[in-house]
Amino acid sequence: MHSMDHSPEHDRSNDSSRQLTRTLVWVGVAGLGAAVAFTVVRALLNRRPADPTSQRIQLLIDEANQLLKQLDDQRNSA
Repeated sequence: MHSMDHSPEHDRSNDSSRQLTRTLVWVGVAGLGAAVAFTVVRALLNRRPADPTSQRIQLLIDEANQLLKQLDDQRNSA
């Protein structure tokens, strides 16, 4: 049979230990998430510039979006 050595202090110590472990795990998960996000952002910022055709297409898309916005603004103000 098991001896009943469980005192309230022992239980509080176990609870504190579990809570500390849980907190450290979450801090580790958050740190890992931040490191992954940093790596992704850095990789995106260090990309080679797009080829001239892709750049021109993007400029045309941006211009079309701006024209659509202006048209929408005119329609809403009328």
